[in-house]
Amino acid sequence: MKLNDIFIPEQIDDEDVNYIPIVVNQESDDKVTKTPDQLPLLPLRNAVLFTRTVIPITISREKSIKLIRDVYNSSKLLGVSTQKDSKTDNPGSADLYTVGTLAKILKIIEMPDGAVTAIIQGIRRFDIIEYIHDEPYILARVRDRADIRPASSDSEYGNIISSVRDAALHVLKLSPHLPQEAAFAIKNIESRTFLINFIASNLEVEEPSEKQKLLEEDHLKQRALKLLELLNKQIDILKIKNDIQQKVHTEINQQQREYYLNNQLKTIQEELGIGNNRDEVKELREKVKDKQWPKEVAEVFEKEMQKLERMNPNYGDYPMQFNYVEFLVELPWLHYSTDNLDLKNAQKILDEDHFGLEKVKERILEYLAIIKLKGDMKSPIICLYGPPGVGKTSLGKSVARALGRSFGRISLGGLHDEAEIRGHRKTYIGAMPGRIIQTIRKSGTSNPVIILDEIDKVGTDFRGDPAAALLEVLDPEQNGAFHDNYIDLDYDLSKVLFITTANNIGNIHPALRDRMEMIDVSGYLIEEKIEIAKRYLLPKQLEIHGVKPSKLKLSDKVLESIIELYTRESGVRSLEKQLAKVIRYVGKKIAFEENIKSTLTEKDITTILGAPKFLKELYQGNDFAGVVTGLAWTENGGEILFIETSLSRGKGNLTITGNLGDVMKESAVIALEYVKAHADKLNIPSEAFDNWNIHLHVPEGAIPKDGPSAGITMATAIASAFTQRKVRKGVAMTGEITLRGKVLPVGGIKEKILAAKRAGIKDIVLSRENEKDIKEIKDIYLRGLTFHYVDTIYDVFDFALLTEKVKGAVKI
Repeated sequence: MKLNDIFIPEQIDDEDVNYIPIVVNQESDDKVTKTPDQLPLLPLRNAVLFTRTVIPITISREKSIKLIRDVYNSSKLLGVSTQKDSKTDNPGSADLYTVGTLAKILKIIEMPDGAVTAIIQGIRRFDIIEYIHDEPYILARVRDRADIRPASSDSEYGNIISSVRDAALHVLKLSPHLPQEAAFAIKNIESRTFLINFIASNLEVEEPSEKQKLLEEDHLKQRALKLLELLNKQIDILKIKNDIQQKVHTEINQQQREYYLNNQLKTIQEELGIGNNRDEVKELREKVKDKQWPKEVAEVFEKEMQKLERMNPNYGDYPMQFNYVEFLVELPWLHYSTDNLDLKNAQKILDEDHFGLEKVKERILEYLAIIKLKGDMKSPIICLYGPPGVGKTSLGKSVARALGRSFGRISLGGLHDEAEIRGHRKTYIGAMPGRIIQTIRKSGTSNPVIILDEIDKVGTDFRGDPAAALLEVLDPEQNGAFHDNYIDLDYDLSKVLFITTANNIGNIHPALRDRMEMIDVSGYLIEEKIEIAKRYLLPKQLEIHGVKPSKLKLSDKVLESIIELYTRESGVRSLEKQLAKVIRYVGKKIAFEENIKSTLTEKDITTILGAPKFLKELYQGNDFAGVVTGLAWTENGGEILFIETSLSRGKGNLTITGNLGDVMKESAVIALEYVKAHADKLNIPSEAFDNWNIHLHVPEGAIPKDGPSAGITMATAIASAFTQRKVRKGVAMTGEITLRGKVLPVGGIKEKILAAKRAGIKDIVLSRENEKDIKEIKDIYLRGLTFHYVDTIYDVFDFALLTEKVKGAVKI
């Protein structure tokens, strides 16, 4: 074969890049053909034409067909330039690279489908100077772009060319789909320039822009180096592909071998009586006949069943394998219960089981309404937070009953091991699934209501962080593919309605808190507790203890006495215990056939429950200077506290007592410094702070106290002590203070308001920024209270401090 013969031409259109350029006379003299000043330009989609190479192209665009025919009938010379974006169907001058190749049309072939195939040969490179017009095809003014050849004495260039040739042959060796005649051509090409251009045309690249860079390179030595780099990259890619193909081929052979051996093994096991005739294995096969589960789960089950059937029941691993397969079968997978979408019935059930909790009920009904309208919806992740005993946990059962779903509860209190959530690897001895998947199995459906109780009490130690594992469970965007380590498969939890509970949301991981809808479940009023006791607690305890309702009646007044004198809580848990104690007393009398009246009085309650455990928190008047009533939040609800300040002769020392935390002590220091700084406005002599010691005390010293919300209360108490002015009667206050005297908002407003009402407070002073919190509270909680919103501590002084001095005022 001569090198100027054409071999294996693969037709390409101007949208294709997979071709072998045609070899022509490598020593053709391109100086014979002069480059015209103006050239019609043929855009190529994924091809780059190099000097002296010949390629066939199939042309289908009307503009390109017209160009080819016009040129072929005249000079046969045209310019070829590659498109910047191959997806452009009608390229203009702005869509082409500015470096192209002068080409000559060698032959045109008319195709049956109306397309035109042209064989073109590259002659020399050119630069596009300017575009003249785009219609009927692109016409541009061009000028030659010469190659810069290395010196004949440059031995390095010769070594590079040799490396390029070897690399190209290596690529051909690794690519069996390419014609091997190309290797013969490459070995016999003598012209270095043509060798570079031929291999560059033949090279498979991801983007035509890589070939365009080679075309635009003027220095042949640099072009050869860049080409060598692309060839080496192509060699690495081909090696990886060949390795993958070899591995796949090996695996297929291995599978065929295993199939043959497994059939033989199955026959041997049947002869030995340890085949699939075991009743338990047959039962599993029966269970999955009509099982609905994902395709990938069915594949894993079949694989694990085959493994189980090959095992001898006497092997130690057999029980572990059987338990795993059995657990896969028992999971509900694609089984979902049908929701009861009767909204009125759902509201009725929620109201029957729980008094109050309007926000929670409203959110559940919203969820049901959307399901009814849309037919499907990802379940929300709801977090109920508030003090103990307000009905957060029991609410989950009511929600499940209202929806007609199964119910599960997971207690997270004291949980330290991440495996409790995600499960253990089944290869471990004693491995178990995580609590989430276990609860799903027990519920029997994939859309139960699951209560995650006490989520704020999850711990962390060397065994992992369960809170981090819960991030996936409680993220609606991720829990559609929850991965349990034991089953080692993804499980869809997106239809599960998770309801979490917490007492203190400050202990919940911030990322976890961000994934949940936070709903505040605050404490109850005394009137609400009385209704809860009458509707729920008393009938429940009577049934538990077997006492007929006619044998025991408690009036509202008696219930109020039990609530105020024997319980101190925002919820009703302690109240239920006290009622149980009363019912047990009555039940004992009935069992002994003693006479007992059915309607009990307050005196009877004292006999049964003993002396009152708590004294009613009441406002203590304003007869003393330096005593101000504050409001505090605790995990058990709101409380009032008294800030007491006394002065004694001394050197201006400040003493703080009452088991206060660092934040509360800092509030006392800020309060004193503010009063010192504004002593003139309060008519306090400046020397008073040097001659009098200040003692600030918060009673009930055995109870730890902390937080910034007593700031304005302390400042008012100190100001009252130094001015000896009375504090307005019936006032309580809460708010943080700054050194500038600004009053900042605080939390726990509803609980504090309930505490104020219990104590007989009428006026409450708080930050103006807390006004929004008051507006969210029901009117029933606010009845009988007047709120005074302040911006600065001086607003507090103006309202709370009277001009009247206390009786027996000390001269400061």
